Amino acid sequence: MSDSFSLQDKVIVVTGGTGILGDSFVNGIVEAGGTVGILGRNAEVAQERADAINSQGGKALALVADVLQEEELRAACEQVLSKFGRIDGLVNGAGGNGPDGVLDPSEDVFKMNIAGMKRVMELNLWGTIIPTQVFGQAIAESGGGSIVNISSMNSKRAITKVLGYNMGKAAVDCYNQWFAVEMANRYGDKLRMNALAPGFFLTEQNRNLLTKPEGGYTDRGQLVIKQTPFKRFGQPDELKGALVWLLSDASKFVTGSMICVDGGFSIFGGV
Repeated sequence: MSDSFSLQDKVIVVTGGTGILGDSFVNGIVEAGGTVGILGRNAEVAQERADAINSQGGKALALVADVLQEEELRAACEQVLSKFGRIDGLVNGAGGNGPDGVLDPSEDVFKMNIAGMKRVMELNLWGTIIPTQVFGQAIAESGGGSIVNISSMNSKRAITKVLGYNMGKAAVDCYNQWFAVEMANRYGDKLRMNALAPGFFLTEQNRNLLTKPEGGYTDRGQLVIKQTPFKRFGQPDELKGALVWLLSDASKFVTGSMICVDGGFSIFGGV
């Protein structure tokens, strides 16, 4: 494989690094030779993952911060710079849904939980923008690099129930394109931003929505499988290739794009 696909000597921070998909992001970076900052609110999980990587000869640092708290992020950024001297990439993996951001079909559509919808939207949108403000500046000062946002199938299609999440990810897509242009205007090809759009992967947040405890799919899960030409959910490790490509120099003429890793969900018309 060409060295342009390597992340050797690159220092990359992953927010949401303590989640299921975050674990895959972190491991993919390390497997490609990168050094990783594992950022999340769960200190124990972050440290366990960092220790496992370091014990195998890799380089990782556990970082504890809330992506909506700028001062916590700045402290984490200083930790990375103090230990590794630079930051070359950022994966905005933090986000997700919550019970108060869901509108069930049985509920009155005109009496939705507005505050809950706002909280979920804020997490996904500002939980992407604020880390970029902090770590993106460090990347620019380190000489440039790549920022990868996490989009979703929810950003382009109307996925029922999860309005707050839909709006948050749609806003992330808008930001992804706008900020990519802004960075290009200011930094040329030195600082890039793209988005990775996973299809349906089983995580802590959606497992009960899509699968039954006794096995098999829920009605909602069956609808997802029907809409996915591959007729299965994605495996977290299947996100690694696209992520590493976007972080590496192999994609150095790519910015403002959204790469779908979705088993065909986004292109299938259902017929």
